[in-house]
Amino acid sequence: MQNEQQYLDLLQYVLDHGHKKSDRTGTGTISTFGYQMRFDLQESFPLLTTKKIPFGLIKSELLWFLHGDTNIKYLLEHHNHIWDEWAFKNYIESSDYKGPDMTDFGRRSLVDDVFAQEYKAQKDKFDKAILENDTFAQKFGNLGDVYGAQWRHWQKRNGGFIDQIANVIQQIKTTPDSRRLIVSAWNPEDIPSMALPPCHTLFQFYVNDGRLSCQLYQRSGDLFLGVPFNIASYALLTHLIARETGLKVGEFVHTLGDAHIYLNHLDQVKEQLSRTKSVGPQLEIKSDKSIFDIDTKDIIVNNYHPQPAIKAPVAV
Repeated sequence: MQNEQQYLDLLQYVLDHGHKKSDRTGTGTISTFGYQMRFDLQESFPLLTTKKIPFGLIKSELLWFLHGDTNIKYLLEHHNHIWDEWAFKNYIESSDYKGPDMTDFGRRSLVDDVFAQEYKAQKDKFDKAILENDTFAQKFGNLGDVYGAQWRHWQKRNGGFIDQIANVIQQIKTTPDSRRLIVSAWNPEDIPSMALPPCHTLFQFYVNDGRLSCQLYQRSGDLFLGVPFNIASYALLTHLIARETGLKVGEFVHTLGDAHIYLNHLDQVKEQLSRTKSVGPQLEIKSDKSIFDIDTKDIIVNNYHPQPAIKAPVAV
């Protein structure tokens, strides 16, 4: 239970000591700069129990990254909608979009029920087109050179590409004491072409006593909605890389730059902090497939007993 307490302590710290700041979305935040959490992956898998976290979304998103994919079609095929908003935004801002005005769609849909219904209808049509029309999916489902492209196909200036994940796996196997076991998603040249510049920007592995640990540097973290996903995703990544390299898991260390709570999430945060946590679940990987071939059905959590989900709007 100490794993989850790390996260709850961060929420309370930002409530008590955070600074009010404006932000790109216009929503407003309270934030702190520079915070670190440490999760013992031997103790439990750090999937929160004070609210339900949809592990299926975490699995499919991580495998999407590991496949080097940047098109939301794979995610939609796995009933994962967490990247839809950015692809849909690109579509409604294009000359191909002929529907009703969706200007300021993110905030208007929260306060105008009629607009919210129209927004949902247009977005459902968009998702259906992505799934059923390959040409449309190719044009509007792609999010630019986001995580999957940088992890698996970092473009070299002289041509060709670098597969950072394959490289780091090989390095862990052959030079486990290296201090260069690093994967970076922050590629300054590609930032303008990304639907969303990477929030989790760089991670590093560390091998000691037969155990693999991972530290993530995250430049920006939406503490209520995003960070619980990030914690579980990188814990899962550490398990998968450890399995691929014949190691046991150690720690996941999560270092945050701008750690923030959106002002329209304050009530939800307080509700979560009022709840009682329970013992965290255990991860089970039921396959001998490689990290690049494993399927979502092969990855499960056992003894996960969370309290109900708490809904909150996404700031886009």
